Amino acid sequence: MNSWPAPAVPALPGRGPQLRLYDSADRQVRPVSAGDTATMYVCGITPYDATHLGHAATYLAFDLVHRIWLDAGHRVHYVQNITDVDDPLFERAQRDGVDWRELADRETDLFREDMAALRVLPPHDYVAATDAIAEVIEVVEKLLASGAAYVVEDAEFPDVYFRADATAQFGYESGYDRDTMRRLFAERGGDPARPGKGDELDALLWRAQRPGEPSWPSPFGPGRPGWHVECAAIALSRIGTGLDIQGGGSDLTFPHHEFSAAHAESLTGERRFARHYVHAGMIGWNGHKMSKSRGNLVLVSRLRADGVDTSAIRLGLFAGHYRSDRYWSDAVLAEAVERLDRWRTAVALPAAPDASDVVGRVRRYLADDLDTPKALAALDGWSTDALTYGGHDPDAGRTVATAVDALLGIRL
Repeated sequence: MNSWPAPAVPALPGRGPQLRLYDSADRQVRPVSAGDTATMYVCGITPYDATHLGHAATYLAFDLVHRIWLDAGHRVHYVQNITDVDDPLFERAQRDGVDWRELADRETDLFREDMAALRVLPPHDYVAATDAIAEVIEVVEKLLASGAAYVVEDAEFPDVYFRADATAQFGYESGYDRDTMRRLFAERGGDPARPGKGDELDALLWRAQRPGEPSWPSPFGPGRPGWHVECAAIALSRIGTGLDIQGGGSDLTFPHHEFSAAHAESLTGERRFARHYVHAGMIGWNGHKMSKSRGNLVLVSRLRADGVDTSAIRLGLFAGHYRSDRYWSDAVLAEAVERLDRWRTAVALPAAPDASDVVGRVRRYLADDLDTPKALAALDGWSTDALTYGGHDPDAGRTVATAVDALLGIRL
């Protein structure tokens, strides 16, 4: 699967500081100790609808990680999946009277267009679940052989399940108690009431073929992958063990990331699938949760069609901290547009205040758990000084514009 074109990333003098991020499992901000090649797996979309600002906020957060690693001198091996075979996709295709593959291809194409327009650095490997069936089957076979998985002996549908107790550390990533796990499992694609399971929390690995659903042959019968195993299989086959970051939205913490990590740990015997588990907050609209059921999704493609500068979209989402649940509104967008215009005016001045201090502060703030509000405030201060008092450095505007492009992905 092809990703999208990569925007040019200008190089800054020297190297940026080491990245520190909040780890969901450890509940604290700590250094990300990546090697020469930093590795990151971020969960991709289920392509049954257009990219909304919640998606954009997540992928922009990890775009910052990518850029900060590059600024610190790392190579980056970034992998992202596409869950192009799943119940929501089939349900939407049936509702709209289209083939599920046609719907998946169309929405994946739109997602790529949106990411390219937002200047998000593409993954090195962009992998559809339907292109990773062989890897998933291999993982399921190994889990069955080790006793970490079992077949529900249902006369009609012999599904394969992963034992939630297959690893002693299960639950460490989310830190949730069992009641919370059970509730979220039911809300987020789990099937706690499935007859024949050993435990309510056991997660589907391989769904036996149902009428009207696509399927692939396997040693345990025709069927299709479960959701969590898809990511474990793709990450292990493309990156291997010792993953630096597993990332996604905060709604993926449980069950998706908890189980994908447990699947991998059960296979490899490692205590942790990833050294860091990083989760972005949710985006609402005008004080309400953004959801399809409310009909209040703000689509990136709609904003683009309305002529909104995608740099303003980035700025609007960066105005809040990536880990915080926050709201989008017309006021947020208007403030972002005004900020973008002010910065562009400042960097276009024939001379401006020295830029070395502000660039250094932006680097430090972003490396400290992606603190975009502080980074934006620092740039606001420099812009205000430039517009109010001018300066004596004819290269300062170009220096700031280059740093903002390299670190924030915003073209001034």
